Amino acid sequence: MHTGHLAHAWLPLLRAGALALALLGLAVLPAAAQAPEPTADQIKAYLEHRTDPVVGAWIEQQLKTAPGQPPGAATAAAPVAAPAADESVEGQLEDLAAARQAVIQAHLADLRAALPTIGSDVAAAFRELATELTGHGLVEVVLLLAGFIGLGLVLEWLYVRLLSAGATRLAGVPRTPGQRGRAALLRLLFGLGRVLAFGLGSVGAFLLFSWPPILRQVVLGYLAAALIYRSATAIGRFVLAPGEPASRLVPVDEDAAGFWLHRIATFVGIYAFGYVTVVLLHNLGLSTGGAQLLAYVIGLALLAIGLSMVWRLGRSAMGRAIGAIISVLIYVAWVIGAKPGMWLLILVPGTLLVMRLARAIAAHLFRPAELEPGEEPEPASPWAVVADRVARAVAILLGLWLLTWAWGIDVVEVAGRGTPATDLLVGAMQALIILLIADLVWQVLSRIIDRKLHAASPAGHGHGHGAAMTPEETRRLGRLRTLLPILRIVALAVLATMAVLMALSSLGLQIGPLVAGAGVIGVAIGFGSQTLVKDIVSGMFYLFDDAFRVGEYIVSGSYKGTVEGFSLRSIKLRHHRGPIYTVPFGELGAVQNLSRDWVIEKLTVGVTYDTDLDKVKKVIKQVSKEIMADPELAAGIIEPLKSQGVDAMGDFAIQVKMKFMAKPGEQFVVRRAIYAKIKKAFDANGIEFAFPTVTVAGGNDVSPAVAQAALKMTEKAEA
Repeated sequence: MHTGHLAHAWLPLLRAGALALALLGLAVLPAAAQAPEPTADQIKAYLEHRTDPVVGAWIEQQLKTAPGQPPGAATAAAPVAAPAADESVEGQLEDLAAARQAVIQAHLADLRAALPTIGSDVAAAFRELATELTGHGLVEVVLLLAGFIGLGLVLEWLYVRLLSAGATRLAGVPRTPGQRGRAALLRLLFGLGRVLAFGLGSVGAFLLFSWPPILRQVVLGYLAAALIYRSATAIGRFVLAPGEPASRLVPVDEDAAGFWLHRIATFVGIYAFGYVTVVLLHNLGLSTGGAQLLAYVIGLALLAIGLSMVWRLGRSAMGRAIGAIISVLIYVAWVIGAKPGMWLLILVPGTLLVMRLARAIAAHLFRPAELEPGEEPEPASPWAVVADRVARAVAILLGLWLLTWAWGIDVVEVAGRGTPATDLLVGAMQALIILLIADLVWQVLSRIIDRKLHAASPAGHGHGHGAAMTPEETRRLGRLRTLLPILRIVALAVLATMAVLMALSSLGLQIGPLVAGAGVIGVAIGFGSQTLVKDIVSGMFYLFDDAFRVGEYIVSGSYKGTVEGFSLRSIKLRHHRGPIYTVPFGELGAVQNLSRDWVIEKLTVGVTYDTDLDKVKKVIKQVSKEIMADPELAAGIIEPLKSQGVDAMGDFAIQVKMKFMAKPGEQFVVRRAIYAKIKKAFDANGIEFAFPTVTVAGGNDVSPAVAQAALKMTEKAEA
């Protein structure tokens, strides 16, 4: 009955079934045992050297089989000498395609031969089963199976009743990422306990008794299938948590959680029970082709479930259509025996789905307590990035390993050949691992810097426009906003350079000459780009001296404005009228920073010579009190307005000076308010502002135009 071949063919596909379910929402039942074929070593030797007459004769026979006839219907070909070896890549690919075509033709011929008698073969297998079950009818077997499954369910129910309340209290209501991780671990352990309880009550209890061999095989097989079904249900409950949205690992609503749990459990249940049924009937005499046909019929049910899952998973009509086409192609490739193509169709989109799911789970688990499910923080948590990138790397590497396993490629053996092609393949794998690690490190560093920048901003620090921050906090946060972008650029340059050099080295390239050549080129560029080097070095020293920070207003020569950002060689200044200057650090020179600590603003007003100066002093003091009584203006003042007395006595006015100390940037608003209040206060107290006048001797009135012309002539004469 070819039991050994059957187990050998079913075991790999059974392992892959869970992967296909999680990756694509569609897996296929494994094919039953193939007709006797040459060994793997013989096929490998033929494809490499094409000198094995046994394999050559077998392929010739498969290719010459008439359509509609099973393999071997034609006259057996005598062993013939293999053609001369063709070492070219094209020749090897042609041989591989011919061998694969022969396998597919043999498989389809076997199916055609088994199709007319499939009904009678299945009936004969069931009669054989009834004969083997001496003293035990099929009804008795079903009742026995139901009894042990029921016993497992009862034990599982008792386990849930005893421990569910305690597990719920221990888990609590998860709010923070740490609480969610703790709750997820407890729920995982609780779910594993449910599976263990069911297994002890069903499989464990059955094994306590002695049973006839065939009865033991039948009941134990279906109990194992039931245990697999319960395991899938427990895993689905752990991930989807229907009825417990706070414990859900994926950000989906209640309807979606119920849908996915039901589809996953149904899929795994049909797969497990179908597997046991096909293996059992094959062992009872069902032909290989008949077992394959039965597996394909059961696979139609799995295809229907998979299509519903793909349709629900798609975000658009185009995405759903592509997913459905891929699912159908997987089923067709399985049916015709094109297993390499089938595995490629499963693993490539499956890996992408796993990465997408891992990112959603990581963002959901590590979201801050204040966010609702489905909301992602900005910037993302570094722990979420670590989990996402690690899961992505594992998914890619695991997908590649499964693809080589499914295609029958011995990676260790291929790597040991030492040919240029195999060395390049191994180097490419190492380079991929290096790039994945570099990507992980860069993403973590980038997210940490993003979070620091967000915390250093006024909005992220929770202080509006910085009004409630102390001067020390303002300086510290401004320094962070200045240095962190530079640190990001340096980290990216270092990581990218190291990763590229290590990847090139793993590919077999000698990076020593490359590094030496880069050094020579760097020296040449340095001599030819002294201005660039000067800009970069000057910028480093400006930052070390803490000469300016992002958000500060500076003046340097003819350039002035608010610092908006840096690069390695230049600074961006936003002028208060709007234009932005991009100034190389080498051209800045001395920098006047108008945004540090405090600003002393001095004001001057001119009054007539007959003004009472004591009265002026009192009026200024009253204006100062009014200014400090305004909370908006007082928030920007460090020392109030004070009169400094007479500063100078001019040709037509007495110059009176005042001063106040304000926070950087606030002096302009305070100055405008002071001028406005002084004008009103002087008018109210009869104090006149002085302005130039001209007196013409003779007593006659002079027109304003003549007086103005005389004044201009006087000014020119003095100049």
